[in-house]
Amino acid sequence: MNNTTITNACPICDATMETREVTKTVTFRDMEIGYSAELSYCRTCEIEAGDITQTASIQKQISNKYREAEALMSGEEIKRLRAEKGWSQATLAEQMGVGIASIKRWENVEIQSRSMDNHLRHHLQPGTCCSDYTGNRDLSIARIKLVINTFERKLEKTLLVKGDKLLFAAKYLWYADMLAFRDLGRSMTGATYAAITFGPQLNNYRDLVDEIMQADVASVEQLSKEEEQIIEVISVKFPVPQQVYDAAHREKAWKRQSIGSIIPYSKSRILEEV
Repeated sequence: MNNTTITNACPICDATMETREVTKTVTFRDMEIGYSAELSYCRTCEIEAGDITQTASIQKQISNKYREAEALMSGEEIKRLRAEKGWSQATLAEQMGVGIASIKRWENVEIQSRSMDNHLRHHLQPGTCCSDYTGNRDLSIARIKLVINTFERKLEKTLLVKGDKLLFAAKYLWYADMLAFRDLGRSMTGATYAAITFGPQLNNYRDLVDEIMQADVASVEQLSKEEEQIIEVISVKFPVPQQVYDAAHREKAWKRQSIGSIIPYSKSRILEEV
């Protein structure tokens, strides 16, 4: 115990609690992370408690150490680079095609996904985003929704449902982006795809679903005639969602990737089902 001071009453026995410095280790996302903090301690009940400020400090330490270990941008780094460009949070959100709430969360303690980190770096550190993972296009959440909506119209089926895991929608998207990259030299949405057990999937889709649902499709570049034709070809080939799901599982572009890895757009040349 270091620098012990007297503070508030224990919530259990009402005895006076002390404030003491502690060093602990927690398991966060399968990673052991150490942190230090000042917590209130009751000698009688042998319990520790932290107020809102202390808890926030612990959360920030854990977030920063995890992001450092995973080579993700810290909240402070995002703030600094944004300020260097003279951008407000709203400007960065607009540039990225995400909600301002996401920027606020990432600049505090919430940890961005790997795909969102790449997207942040692309806008804040030009030249660091790998085009083979984004298909030579900046990620556009609104365009993802636009492409899904176009498939829905052509298939006359609902693919985008709140709380859905995008198991079918992501397969249609994957084919659309891959074929656009292969045939037109540029993906439709700039999305990054991961190889998971359930086939090709939007990388860290859980972080994107709400953003996709809320996106304004009228605010982005509309689909070109060539992009519309690609979506038409895929829709005719796979009129039933289960068909596109099964086809994606037969593709070498997915089967040859280790589970959890990113599927490069260069794999579009070995697609066989369309």
